[in-house]
Amino acid sequence: MKKYCICTTLILCIAAACFGAGFLARRPQIPAETGSCDGPDETGAAPQTQAVVNQQEIEPVVTVDEKEEFYLVSETGYLLVFAQDQSTICLHTHIPITEFPEKEQEKLRAGIWFSSMMEIFHYLESYTS
Repeated sequence: MKKYCICTTLILCIAAACFGAGFLARRPQIPAETGSCDGPDETGAAPQTQAVVNQQEIEPVVTVDEKEEFYLVSETGYLLVFAQDQSTICLHTHIPITEFPEKEQEKLRAGIWFSSMMEIFHYLESYTS
């Protein structure tokens, strides 16, 4: 009887460890933010903000001179949106460049600057709808 209790306890401990490891592996990972892509996402929804415990002590930094800019360019036949630093990808559009007229394809290969993400959405909508 003692052997059965030891085996049952061992099996339960192993099962608990497996469930715990599975839970930790399935937790959502928070991506490290490298660029400034605070515009709306592909669905048009605004980014979610996180609550801060000591909100009274934190004051938002507002700079009037700093302007958000986004760079729409064709990479490997599809359109990508880069942040102002031109290295941070903000949006994979999955829109092939072949859906645009030849004149626009040339502009997109060179890259087009936009001042907001909404301007990019309006531009893409005008050619893809």
